[in-house]
Amino acid sequence: MEGQGLRLRTATNGAAALLAIDEERPDLVILDVMMPVLDGFQTLDALQSREETKDLPVIMLTARSSDQDVAHGWRSGVTSYLTKPFSIDQLLKLVERVLEGIAQGVS
Repeated sequence: MEGQGLRLRTATNGAAALLAIDEERPDLVILDVMMPVLDGFQTLDALQSREETKDLPVIMLTARSSDQDVAHGWRSGVTSYLTKPFSIDQLLKLVERVLEGIAQGVS
């Protein structure tokens, strides 16, 4: 992704992700469902409960591909839900589409 001109910041768990997001407001967040401390859904809920991050686009990128998990993601308000395995091209196109939507005022 960095080769595509995107700047990345990583976090090892959901709580660390929330702190990183507070420190440096990103244009987009990519979460895994299965993370320690706070899972991806809990992290998404925390983001959406705060005024300053409630509209932040979130891509859920996860091995959790059951119909129930995908439906939970969409009900929770993810911008997109991508399951593993995936290709880097799939992810880059999805990120590009979401960022273009932001630039056009659509999330």
